Amino acid sequence: MTRAFLFPGQGAQTIGMGQEIAAAWPAAKAVFEEVDDALGEKLSTLIQGGEIAELTLTRNAQPALMATSMAALAALKAEGVKLTDATFVAGHSLGEYTALCAAGAISLGDTARLLRRRGEAMQNAVPQGQGAMAALLELDFEVATAVAQDAAEDQVCVAANDNAPGQVVVSGHRSAVMRAVDIAKANGAKRAVMLPVSAPFHCALMEPAAAVMARALDQVDIQPPVIPLVGNVNARAETSGMLIRDNLVRQVTGSVRWRESVMWMAANGVTETWEIGAGRVLSGMVRRIDRCLATRTVGTPDEVKAAAAARNG
Repeated sequence: MTRAFLFPGQGAQTIGMGQEIAAAWPAAKAVFEEVDDALGEKLSTLIQGGEIAELTLTRNAQPALMATSMAALAALKAEGVKLTDATFVAGHSLGEYTALCAAGAISLGDTARLLRRRGEAMQNAVPQGQGAMAALLELDFEVATAVAQDAAEDQVCVAANDNAPGQVVVSGHRSAVMRAVDIAKANGAKRAVMLPVSAPFHCALMEPAAAVMARALDQVDIQPPVIPLVGNVNARAETSGMLIRDNLVRQVTGSVRWRESVMWMAANGVTETWEIGAGRVLSGMVRRIDRCLATRTVGTPDEVKAAAAARNG
């Protein structure tokens, strides 16, 4: 098997995520403690038993999901799995930061602080209620892109996430996105629904957040990753710290090209993906993109042990 390690994005968060792994492996518990220290607060307490509404806030969800994935990766390493057992790493939106942390490009503390800053900047970029996102289901990406363009008129509306065949998310001004929902239905979308998100991610309305992240990333040491990152912006492997830094800034306003990223990995030898952290959303997307790819989720102690056994066996 030629593997890629994948790391989830926002929306996968749940109260209690990663806590069984932290209880079972000291190295995993240490990840949550280091993130707490980096942020100067007990994010782990919120993850363990807080309110889901507070955890779902962008400023909390982003570092929390990263910490959960890194804890699962620490448990895998304790069971004998090596990072180099994967050929590529990739992550969906904020998961790209997790992938870079996993590959040794950014330290855990810096990643936590960057994601806290990213979450705050993205939340503050657009006044509450002015932006929105919607999922357009069973439309090709090209059709969904045309729908967004038709809906924009004099506003912003773009195809923000190309997640899988027939699964595209549009983002922009709320009224434009609502028009896109109506146009999509008229153009054969099986479903077109507004999403319960707090901001219109991955569109031009996020330009203030991109400026914030450019300044924040300039203050952080980014090393070449130990194994190549398949990035959201270019949908191909990168190893240059300078290019990765630039792409992380572009990612704030740019589309998440997840379908193309998975196709690129498959074309370059990947036969199996491991989704490391909370949930199983990415594995579902991978199966929609290429049914020849095997998938594995690694988010519970049993899944950690099963993954380690598969690797060692």
